[in-house]
Amino acid sequence: EVLKCEDQVKEIAKQLVDKKDVFYLGRGLDYSTAMEGALKIKEISYTHAEAFAAGELKHGTIALIEEGVPVVVLATQQNLFEKMLSNMQEVKARGAYVISVTEQGNSEVEKSSDAVIYIPKVDNILAGILSVIPLQLLAYYVAKDRGCDIDKPRNLAKSVTVE
Repeated sequence: EVLKCEDQVKEIAKQLVDKKDVFYLGRGLDYSTAMEGALKIKEISYTHAEAFAAGELKHGTIALIEEGVPVVVLATQQNLFEKMLSNMQEVKARGAYVISVTEQGNSEVEKSSDAVIYIPKVDNILAGILSVIPLQLLAYYVAKDRGCDIDKPRNLAKSVTVE
């Protein structure tokens, strides 16, 4: 079901190919997923990416948001959804290009997003498993469009043997 978004993610990736920075925001469990998304795009496309806990946005992070900078927002945690909407509005008001990942039915994010990727509605504890898939696809297609060797990222080993 999640893989049905692949064509959409391919199109979104085209918007990020020439970007120098990409920021990821998440609250609660979504913050862990944001960190994984930022890591993947760094590893294979060599794009500077950072993940931030959305609750810390006003404590310095917001200073990095400027016109056109991509911000990937994870908004799958229902108990934190209203707060994430507020964060989205804040970065959007500063000119960010907002890409949201949320569950089907959360169409309210469309007002503050340039692109929305929907995942199936699941228990909050499982949402990260589903939402990481479009983030991995996004990293893959940005890297592919940049001409990076996706199977052999520079300076990375396939296995770690040093203790």
